[in-house]
Amino acid sequence: MTNPAEELLDVVDEHDHVIGTAVRGEVYRRGLTHRCVFVLVRDPAGRIFVHRRTDTKLFAPGAYDMFVGGVVGSGETYAAAAVREAEEELGVSGIEPRPLFKFLFRQDHLSWWCDLYEAEWDGPVAPQESEVAWHAWLTPAELADRLARDDFVPDGRDAYRRYLEFHAGRGTGAEAG
Repeated sequence: MTNPAEELLDVVDEHDHVIGTAVRGEVYRRGLTHRCVFVLVRDPAGRIFVHRRTDTKLFAPGAYDMFVGGVVGSGETYAAAAVREAEEELGVSGIEPRPLFKFLFRQDHLSWWCDLYEAEWDGPVAPQESEVAWHAWLTPAELADRLARDDFVPDGRDAYRRYLEFHAGRGTGAEAG
């Protein structure tokens, strides 16, 4: 397995136009804007796949997340990255994420464009051990309880808030920042 810090990413501007490339470690260290995908996966009962990230992750180690996903590789499309990341993290094949909206996440000196998807999965999962330390399928109410008490990744919290607003018809989710 390659070192995640050495993965080549596209560096983008505030309009999501590619302005260069850099390895992930440098992107994080210098706070360069890059691209990520988020996939909210539900089972046929409407429960959401929630997991705790491994303690070895470069960003938010050990935090919980209600999305599978990750960085978009240099030259990769958001759609291809959504499928790749969802299949890798869930340990499945044949998932079909549906695009919803895109937004620019900013926190402190970090920023990245987030393309948000949703998917349904009705089969077993075998989460990638290098990415996922714990997982469960939670109802939206159970997820809300966990959000109130557990440490979730900040971009996931923001994306989930936007996701709920999007589905409630109160917003497009696509506001920048």
